[in-house]
Amino acid sequence: MDRSNVRRSGIGPMMRHRCFFCECEKWFFLAECVTWGMLIAEIFYSIQGEGTLVGVPSVFIRASGCNLRCRWCDTPYASWDPKGDELGVDAIVAEVARYPVADHVVVTGGEPMIAREMPLLLAALKAAGKHITIETAGTIAPGTVPCDLASLSPKLANSTPVAEAVGSAWVARHDSTRLQPEVLRAWCQRGDYQLKFVISSPEDVVAAAEVVASIGIPIPPERVLVMAEGISVDALRSRQDLLVQTCKERGWRYSPRLHIDLFGNRRGT
Repeated sequence: MDRSNVRRSGIGPMMRHRCFFCECEKWFFLAECVTWGMLIAEIFYSIQGEGTLVGVPSVFIRASGCNLRCRWCDTPYASWDPKGDELGVDAIVAEVARYPVADHVVVTGGEPMIAREMPLLLAALKAAGKHITIETAGTIAPGTVPCDLASLSPKLANSTPVAEAVGSAWVARHDSTRLQPEVLRAWCQRGDYQLKFVISSPEDVVAAAEVVASIGIPIPPERVLVMAEGISVDALRSRQDLLVQTCKERGWRYSPRLHIDLFGNRRGT
């Protein structure tokens, strides 16, 4: 690995953390490690629009890059066509500090867990006293990263892209990667979590129940959240009755997509 252009971190107190940067399994001090930049699509201050913390003021850090290619992805600038600025951990933490009212930080993507510097960023945010939600598809094991709420969004078959859009190789890669029950189990066993499923049909409800069962540990029904697929108010409302009935039958929770209701499908909201 070329380390000629890396720099010292200097982002806070001495903390021990497993190295995610190379193949070694050694432990090192956070303040001594070297840092690379991460591709960050956007950092913004808003309210959480989904899940159990809906309505909570939060700073969102959207990492760019993803190991999946969901057909209905609503942030293609962070997945299908990753864009953004290369930022180091210190610069990201400084941007978060511009919003001192916010105790909550949501790290999202794309798939944030594939970012090489993510463990360092999460450690720095925790050292700053932030509540950390990680929004992830649950395809990358959590390791020892700090996390107060794992917001897991396993991808159902409705996410599989068409070959005409991405090529047959990506279709195969997506389908072989999108569900990792053992990884989901690791996330669920390490702390607070929620399972969020994007639903567009009754078949998706059945598939979601199968994913929950595949995790292999008891999952309280109130930790399973369903939300409608769509990026417009009309599309969300068209699936509202299905979701309400599903929750009444299974004891699951209905998750709105409040940011769509309030702001529409716009970046930075």
